[in-house]
Amino acid sequence: MVFPAFDEHHPPDQALIDDCVHCGFCLPTCPTYVLFGEEMDSPRGRIYLMNKGLEGEPMNDEMVRHFDLCLGCMACVTACPSGVQYDKLIEATRGQVERRYQRAPEDRAFREMIFNLFPYPERLRLVAAPLRLYQRAGIRNLVRRSGLLKLMPDRLRTMEELLPEVPEQERIPEVTPPLGEKRRRVGLLTGCVQRVFFSKVNAATVRVLAAEGCEVVAPPDQGCCGALSTHAGREEESLEFARRTIDVFERYDLDEVIVNAAGCGSTMKEYGYLLRDDPEYAARAEAFSAKVRDVSEFLEEIGPVAERHPLPVTVAYHDACHLAHAQGIRSQPRRALGRIPGLEVREIKEAEICCGSAGIYNMVEPGPAAELGERKAKNVLQTGAQLLVTSNPGCTLQIRASLRRMGRDIPVAHPTEVLDASLRGEPVETLLG
Repeated sequence: MVFPAFDEHHPPDQALIDDCVHCGFCLPTCPTYVLFGEEMDSPRGRIYLMNKGLEGEPMNDEMVRHFDLCLGCMACVTACPSGVQYDKLIEATRGQVERRYQRAPEDRAFREMIFNLFPYPERLRLVAAPLRLYQRAGIRNLVRRSGLLKLMPDRLRTMEELLPEVPEQERIPEVTPPLGEKRRRVGLLTGCVQRVFFSKVNAATVRVLAAEGCEVVAPPDQGCCGALSTHAGREEESLEFARRTIDVFERYDLDEVIVNAAGCGSTMKEYGYLLRDDPEYAARAEAFSAKVRDVSEFLEEIGPVAERHPLPVTVAYHDACHLAHAQGIRSQPRRALGRIPGLEVREIKEAEICCGSAGIYNMVEPGPAAELGERKAKNVLQTGAQLLVTSNPGCTLQIRASLRRMGRDIPVAHPTEVLDASLRGEPVETLLG
């Protein structure tokens, strides 16, 4: 028997598909169309395939391949003059793919490995210990010099290249009081990869918020927000993560919930939509999402009160896709950086084009991700900046790995790390070392 591509559970919405007039404004901003020049690897091409699926065409390898190659960067949403909600369309389609398409065993096993590790901070901590030994005992340098990496499958080799330096974890307290007059009581999502491999970003975020008059609550029992699962079409898993996040933060009386990772923030702002079918959580999810703010967005809302000290440095600011395109936040981090005396912000050419990170994309699609990473890295280097600043851990890892493959390097920092250094009066070398 031949079955249509989509079942009755939230297929791509025909009304949203009909909004697309196939004008082509999305084409120059779509990373895969830029790479391949293939119509079916553009947003309007994928929308055409979604429409065919609704008409009853079966899901096949070729159709799924075009959907899989989409980074979900949402640059097309920004570019579209018709307001097509491609984000909702591709996430609905990916949910159908994960339910109705049988992946090859090795592909399925690799994806299961990712989703049984990355959304669980405690499991990541267990992995971090041997990784720290691998890096600090010189094994990593030996492996790379030996050429063994060339013998590894592309996906595993890419994972090794993306590995960050494993730092000593900088833990933050459950409650941090404000410095001076209390202006807000906010919660902080500490994240998964962010918590284990970029704990310094969380610590800097807490210090900045406290300096700006916020009492900061970091619930110790919080877990994954569900962003990776949502973007990969693992619907039930993502909804369970969302429900748990709501449950945890609801226990505190918070004015806002602050997020410092772009992909997490974009998903948490959509909890109301994602949980629309759940009678117990639908209204709670809407209320929760209304409180979610990216840290740079929030700091602009409340306005600065703490003194900024000079940082004489040129920085290139990279727009994380799920901050710029999914959340529409572009000017806020630039304004925050621009208030620091002595700091110059330089723009990166082709800022709208994804760096190739895109959640798990750079691990499951290492070929096109590497091309996009190199493209982004070259554009970063052309700015001549001393420091790269970006708001997403995936972007940090991707661009840093791309630079190293090119034999180049540049320090990378989160905007709150730069702001924290300025507020504390630290020398600029703390960011460049």
